[in-house]
Amino acid sequence: MESYITVGAENSTPVELYYEDHGSGPPVVLIHGWPLSGTSWERQRLALLEAGYRVIAYDCRGFGRSSKPSVGYQCDTLAADLHVLLRTLNLIDVSLVGFSTGTGTVARYIGSYGTDRIRKAVLIGTLGPHLLKTPDNSDGVDASVFAGFKAAILDDRGAFLQKFLRDSYNVDEGEGGVSEYVIRENWNVAVNASSIATLACLDTWIEDFRADLPRNDIPTLILHGDADRLLPLHATASRQVKLISDARLVKLRNGPHGVLRTHAQEINRSLVEFLA
Repeated sequence: MESYITVGAENSTPVELYYEDHGSGPPVVLIHGWPLSGTSWERQRLALLEAGYRVIAYDCRGFGRSSKPSVGYQCDTLAADLHVLLRTLNLIDVSLVGFSTGTGTVARYIGSYGTDRIRKAVLIGTLGPHLLKTPDNSDGVDASVFAGFKAAILDDRGAFLQKFLRDSYNVDEGEGGVSEYVIRENWNVAVNASSIATLACLDTWIEDFRADLPRNDIPTLILHGDADRLLPLHATASRQVKLISDARLVKLRNGPHGVLRTHAQEINRSLVEFLA
């Protein structure tokens, strides 16, 4: 039996999130990145189950098997969806683990709802405090980069996703990458996401989390590849760790953006040790 929770509605249609809830023990909620789904946590879920955790992975709205509405693709709404999930499943003393855009959801959740339910947080391939270059954020990325992404998606979404995924794994560098089967598997998930969500969720990359981060008063682990060409370390994790009171940064050597695959063993070991 498939499991869904209702987080809202668009006109006459409910907005439902698909989730999987396995194991027993301290709860861990996994929040995937754009443009994939909860299936991207395949290797981490197995490691956490073996370590004795209850593992909940869900598909964000617009992706995977969740509803695909035309609205709600800002971090405020994505955090509200997470809040409904935690309340519906009555999860307390829970650890949140986010990857890429999922780290923005974690940051905004804590900024909006606090840490009463949360025990620890793990941010992998994080968006950082503020990715967009602005007059008061000179280390950010120029807005033209994101405008180019959107134009490419509108022109040929399938081709863009193929290039994006290959860049996620730095496949042109050869060693330490992934097989073409992984790219194909990821592409199948990504291309079946909502075209609206794929475009709109890019804006979560450039949201400003600087007001959210000081509210994070729980132990936080940040894992980031030092060869991440999509979310460069210097503009993201290296800055974010300084804005959270109890945070530690682990740099993953030669790690691209897609470290959940390329550095699975190192990430799994760090996760289990940190959450223990």
